[in-house]
Amino acid sequence: MSVTHKIAEVIDKKLVSTITNDVVIGIDIGSRTGKAVLLADGKLYTAITPTAVFTQQTADKLFGILLKQTGFKQSDIQYIVGTGYGRISLNFGEIPHKIVTEISCHAMGAHVLNANVRSIVDIGGQDSKAIRVDPKNGKVVEFIMNDKCAAGTGRFLEKVAQLLDLTTEDLGREALKATKPSDISSQCVVFAESEVISLKAKGEKRADIAAGIHIATARRIRNLFNRIGLEPDLVFTGGVSNNAGMKKAVEEVLGHAISEVKLDTIYAGALGGAVIAQKALTAARVEKEGLSASAS
Repeated sequence: MSVTHKIAEVIDKKLVSTITNDVVIGIDIGSRTGKAVLLADGKLYTAITPTAVFTQQTADKLFGILLKQTGFKQSDIQYIVGTGYGRISLNFGEIPHKIVTEISCHAMGAHVLNANVRSIVDIGGQDSKAIRVDPKNGKVVEFIMNDKCAAGTGRFLEKVAQLLDLTTEDLGREALKATKPSDISSQCVVFAESEVISLKAKGEKRADIAAGIHIATARRIRNLFNRIGLEPDLVFTGGVSNNAGMKKAVEEVLGHAISEVKLDTIYAGALGGAVIAQKALTAARVEKEGLSASAS
């Protein structure tokens, strides 16, 4: 699956001029889905696919989707940045490439979508992160992540959805129907699952339990921001960012509205990777020009 956008219509107007015409790709291999963004000639192309057992296979599939969609040949790609859960094993042969942490890529991706962003909530399949960003350059100021426990992650929400006989996509929508969100006190995923089972047995409404789970997850995010500080503008990225119930819970628990941007922020990491790829090419040109000038 792939979509085409005009760069001028999705990138923050203050930063459109910083996007060059270099043909680059950012590939973000998450634990659940692989995402890719290709930037070229004033357009932004996206691709998405489930993550395969072998991450290189996922990267190759995304690469193929983008080449087929855009008509570019492999030799036209000037630089690739790989990021995400499966970034370590990625290889792109003779195409210039580098591996960048997903934290840096999500920060840069959110920055070019909203030049004022200072805080990012990133909830993926395996972990959740609170990130503070420098709005001057899109670089990470500070971050903290929850990667020791499944609670507060996409995997946890998937498990809860199964317990409530819902799909993951429906879990967030169900939470929006709640009239009295259930109190989920456990911070451990195992005990939280037990609480959900107990609440079901007591006859609590499914919508109220779903809302309670989202609020409990948002509280874990708040705990992360309590350690590094939270400033607006706030952007929500990662695979869970399309969950309406999670968005509502994060806004209510953090007391900050999530900024609206013009691109699905599941692509924030891949977009940030593509922008970093362009910056790497620009830096290489500047360095080459400097060496040429000094030599003459």
